[in-house]
Amino acid sequence: MDDTIAAISTTLGVGAISIIRVSGKDAIEKVNNITNINLLTKKTHTISYGYIKDKDEIIDEVLITIMKGPKTFTTEDTIEINCHGGIAPTEKVLSILLKQGIRIAEPGEFTKRAFLNGRIDLTKSEAVMDLINSKSDKARKISINNLRGTTTNKIRTLREKLVNIISNIEVNIDYPEYQDIEKVTIDKIKKELSEIKRSLDEIIENSKTSKIIKSGINVAIIGRPNVGKSSILNKLIEEEKAIVTNVPGTTRDIIEGTLILEGITLNLIDTAGIRETEDIVEKIGVEKSKNVLNKADLVLLILNNNEKLTKEDEELLKISNNKTRIIVINKTDLKKNLNLSQNFENIVYTSTKKEEGIENLLNKIKELFSLEKIETNDFSYVSSIEQLNKIEQAKESVKDIETGLKENLPIDMLEIDLKNIWNLLGEVIGESYTEELLDNLFKNFCVGK
Repeated sequence: MDDTIAAISTTLGVGAISIIRVSGKDAIEKVNNITNINLLTKKTHTISYGYIKDKDEIIDEVLITIMKGPKTFTTEDTIEINCHGGIAPTEKVLSILLKQGIRIAEPGEFTKRAFLNGRIDLTKSEAVMDLINSKSDKARKISINNLRGTTTNKIRTLREKLVNIISNIEVNIDYPEYQDIEKVTIDKIKKELSEIKRSLDEIIENSKTSKIIKSGINVAIIGRPNVGKSSILNKLIEEEKAIVTNVPGTTRDIIEGTLILEGITLNLIDTAGIRETEDIVEKIGVEKSKNVLNKADLVLLILNNNEKLTKEDEELLKISNNKTRIIVINKTDLKKNLNLSQNFENIVYTSTKKEEGIENLLNKIKELFSLEKIETNDFSYVSSIEQLNKIEQAKESVKDIETGLKENLPIDMLEIDLKNIWNLLGEVIGESYTEELLDNLFKNFCVGK
């Protein structure tokens, strides 16, 4: 981290302004070499007007923000160059910076430096990326909560409880003659453990819910050809995105659309009709449809009210049985010929021709995922799989202690699991970490962040 890094922090393309960020111990000096402004005399957190030059050639008219560490995002000296938007001027300014011995930042390296320099912890680092990628207002709100330290504060409180218990046990074992030190009893451990377990359960549950808030619900619309899948998609997104005809097999590939429902994104995927076919192109589409079905959070299985149940329908009912599913009986404007052999849960009747039942379908989705009950106030969660695994491992250690209490194990034996929980929670917020954890965390960041 002794070198100076730079990256384009705005989307590269035609626009009014592009921002190039530079951070490192030589940031001010090296940018000073390519501008007509004397940055060495400027006060911190000020903006100056001038030019970027390459020897005697003026490259662009710019505004340069100078921010001296430690009061910066990375805690290092930082320069932001606001140049004219567009690919040519932006890349030219960046290339001149690289000639000064500055290197291109790796994905997420600015945020990684902020973490390593103690500016933010791991959960706040995740929240930065969550905020950038937020697709709805609810996703924005939970990201802001984590940036403010909601999860970090909760985990630090748990670690303080654990370290108090562990310290108390250590004193009781090593200095039994100290009568004024509270003795750790089984009842005390049980009480504290109950609170720790409740908090861990809350973070785990919130983390699962946060996936829905941040990434949305992946909804696969499946069914055999010509039952109205594309019509359902079009009505849901209120757009004629999918081609609708009476010819079976019209949809050869997956078609996607999005819808915001109660602040949650529904990622709708209209699949090719699943059936046996000799058409090579359609066969590829059918295989893609089966893959989409496996990865879906919700399946909308469309059946035709006007036709008897076929073997293909029965097979779709079977393969989607273990998924969260809504059976949509479409074309209710036509004569009913469909007879289901058993009672199924979550059935909705629709007629896309008469525009009936779509509201009922949306209400059923709200009900299945409790969308109206999702609150984002003081929402504590972890984003990465690695962090969630650490929380779940901590919960397993809590269970081990509960088992040990039932089996009357000595308190010093239980202390081992208490220390394990403390260490695991430390890894979640970055009090302790591995290089592999950091690499996995920051690899998905955009280069300029």
